[in-house]
Amino acid sequence: QVQLEESGGGLVQAGGSLRLSCAASSSTFAIAVMGWYRQAPGKQRELVAVVTRGGLTDYADSVRGRFTISRDNAKNTVYLQMNSLKPEDTAVYYCKTVTAGGSYWGQGTQVTVSS
Repeated sequence: QVQLEESGGGLVQAGGSLRLSCAASSSTFAIAVMGWYRQAPGKQRELVAVVTRGGLTDYADSVRGRFTISRDNAKNTVYLQMNSLKPEDTAVYYCKTVTAGGSYWGQGTQVTVSS
């Protein structure tokens, strides 16, 4: 079982920045992939960005060029730097990790962008 602790959400004006962090507890298996998803009210949860243990990244088209995902393997921590935030980025952001033993989700952190 992997426990995930997210932080960094909050309220910001459009055009502003936030940095999300997600720290994973120790895992029996190496954490292969870490990522961020988001869910806005009335919408399905969607992928925002993912990063592999080797540093390969992928982004949703809607955030590419504005968000940057990174990870610190030694700390089992993934970060999401969000710049040029827009009101449509408002959502609950969830951290997810994938290991050989299973996938795990964080409890979510609210990001609200005011216009």
